Amino acid sequence: MKSTLIRFYRRRDERGMTTSEYAVGTVGACGVAGVLYELANTGFFQNLLTDVISGIWDLLPF
Repeated sequence: MKSTLIRFYRRRDERGMTTSEYAVGTVGACGVAGVLYELANTGFFQNLLTDVISGIWDLLPF
């Protein structure tokens, strides 16, 4: 009996998430996505992105 329990616990794998961990992970990911979405809609971020892309085009040897 003891050897059966030892084999059971050795085979038990804790990789992966349970349902509650999926829920917490999903809520966290949605929160981060919401913050990034709001940040991307600010004028500062849009100007920064435009300047960075323009700077990259200036560096390319065409």
